[in-house]
Amino acid sequence: MSDTAAGPSTSDSGAAAEDDKPSTSTSGQDEKPIVVLVIGMAGSGKTTLMQRINSHLHMTKQPGYIINLDPAVTEVPYDANIDIRDTVKYKNVMKQYNLGPNGAILTSLNLFATRFDQVIGLIEKRRTPQPKYIMVDTPGQIEIFTWSASGAIITEAFASEFPTMVAYVIDTPRCTHPQTFMSNMLQACSILYKTKLPLLLVFNKTDVTSHEFALDWMADFDTFHEALEQDSSYASSLSRSLSLVLDEFYTNLRSVGVSAVTGRGMDDFFEAVREGSEEYATMYKPELDKKKQARADLEAQRQAIQLEKLRLDQGSGGGAAAGPAGGPQTSEGDITER
Repeated sequence: MSDTAAGPSTSDSGAAAEDDKPSTSTSGQDEKPIVVLVIGMAGSGKTTLMQRINSHLHMTKQPGYIINLDPAVTEVPYDANIDIRDTVKYKNVMKQYNLGPNGAILTSLNLFATRFDQVIGLIEKRRTPQPKYIMVDTPGQIEIFTWSASGAIITEAFASEFPTMVAYVIDTPRCTHPQTFMSNMLQACSILYKTKLPLLLVFNKTDVTSHEFALDWMADFDTFHEALEQDSSYASSLSRSLSLVLDEFYTNLRSVGVSAVTGRGMDDFFEAVREGSEEYATMYKPELDKKKQARADLEAQRQAIQLEKLRLDQGSGGGAAAGPAGGPQTSEGDITER
């Protein structure tokens, strides 16, 4: 992948140097870490949950690796191994491209995704101990993972190299309203459809409101319909219809209740993550391998056609070597670990 960039103003030439050095032989080198993409709406508690996850990994002495993909966050309450803010300057992107906050976040992710192969290379470095989990914090703009190119590049890059799953974080107290609950379920369904990766529903803030009501609504749509009886609006009728459509979607869906504040449910969370990695290996990885092989075959055909054209051009006396096109390219600083 070439290192194309938008311009020097989005660069941090003084990015932190790498701390970890390649290690020699370690036990279990062939066991790949599990990648968990932590996705959720703004205010659902993703970053606080990441802090709790990081704390839990340290307490249980499980090696983890933390990546922050939110370019607009002022500060994060955990030590990130890789931070997008070291490579792409969000405010500079806003000024250079005359964008608003949301557009600048999407553009920053697009710029970062152009060199995501460097992220994969850093993760694959041999180190002692080898990380068991790779936790990825993401912006609240979940459209990045439903239609943006950068979301597809990031998820495919991870999924092609590591067992990967999505943890969709839900603000449980807000979901006590049936229509808000349905909105979250539709977002989760959209992410599952787009990423085609194992999905875990993480009902956060259970220290404020228990998530049992949500489990009841997913298990029995009649219970959900009863909660909608007091509302005769069009949105309520739509929610009733959608609950029937999503009944099959709920059947094979994992869910856990956690509290990022108290740490409740962390053991259940990591157990569900391990189950998701097994599902990835048995159901998702074979399909990804087929797609990867199909792309490789297409690329081989394309190269064969280009070589044949070149041979014919040389045979007819054409094909003069072309000089470099355009002016000098600008480049952002390489992605580094902290």
